[in-house]
Amino acid sequence: MQSIFEILMLLISVARFFIFAHFIMSWLISFQVLNIRQPIVAQIWYGLQRILEPVYRPIRNILPDMGGIDLTPIVALLGLEVIRIVLINNAAAFY
Repeated sequence: MQSIFEILMLLISVARFFIFAHFIMSWLISFQVLNIRQPIVAQIWYGLQRILEPVYRPIRNILPDMGGIDLTPIVALLGLEVIRIVLINNAAAFY
């Protein structure tokens, strides 16, 4: 059962990495540091969007329109952190 706990923690870490990478890339693209016309940048960007859009879509449906400010990644990170805390506090159930 300990391995299930560690696998869940690993999946949360990977999801957090993808969200941070997507967040940073969105800022770099907005400030024209990165260009989507470059093939490698476009592949990474669209790949991250395909991975994260199923997570972001339900959150965007709940959040009100903020007029250009997207708080979806922050809410997703908070949700992952809540799940991580619950898992750690209930880690005894996995041993």
